[in-house]
Amino acid sequence: MTDTRAAAQRFADTWQHGWCHHDAEAILTLYADDAVHTSMPFRPPHRGKAEISDYIRRSFAEEHAPRAHFEPPIVDGDRAAIEYHVTDGDHTLAGCVFITFGDDGRAVQTRDYWHET
Repeated sequence: MTDTRAAAQRFADTWQHGWCHHDAEAILTLYADDAVHTSMPFRPPHRGKAEISDYIRRSFAEEHAPRAHFEPPIVDGDRAAIEYHVTDGDHTLAGCVFITFGDDGRAVQTRDYWHET
């Protein structure tokens, strides 16, 4: 059984650093091989690391010099919620990710809700 609080903090820290440096490889270590990620409630989910990788890399390709900040995780059982803000030039993205962790501490399901201005 994993320490969910530690896994959630590692998720936040890795995403914050990885987003600022476009380090998709570091971010992908956070996900189980068969993880499912949903970005926004009405988009089809990304299933498995390959689809999650494609989504992350496409997203990073549109950014130039992002600055990311992740708040401390809120943890309950095997789940966590983490609010984040990313600024890239004149654009700001604010959102929240909801994560379910597996026994090994990697994310098995994630859902993002975000808005960009």
